[in-house]
Amino acid sequence: MKKLGLMMAALVLAGCQSMPQAQVKTQDGVLVGPSGMTLYTFDRDTAGSGKSVCNGPCATNWPPLKAEGQAASGDYSVVTRDDGSPQLAYKGKPLYYWMKDTKPGDKTGDGMNQVWHTAKP
Repeated sequence: MKKLGLMMAALVLAGCQSMPQAQVKTQDGVLVGPSGMTLYTFDRDTAGSGKSVCNGPCATNWPPLKAEGQAASGDYSVVTRDDGSPQLAYKGKPLYYWMKDTKPGDKTGDGMNQVWHTAKP
């Protein structure tokens, strides 16, 4: 019985460490990162491609939501950026912040250039 309890505890702890959605929440109908800042998707990213096309200056304006040490789970996956860093994706679409959002709840990037949209669950 003691072995079973230890195995269950190990499984629970392992699951917590590999759940990317733990850092993403829904707030006011949109996905937000751990700091409460709004997350966005980019129309030019192809869902399920495993890549982000927003690199270089684009990623300066639209910082990716990093997925350090996280594995895919449910609707969440991890894509590899051009620089080799992992980025969290929702339903195959990489997630980004917008540099001009200054506080939690800001959604100033929604509709930007008709290709950036708030990420919705």
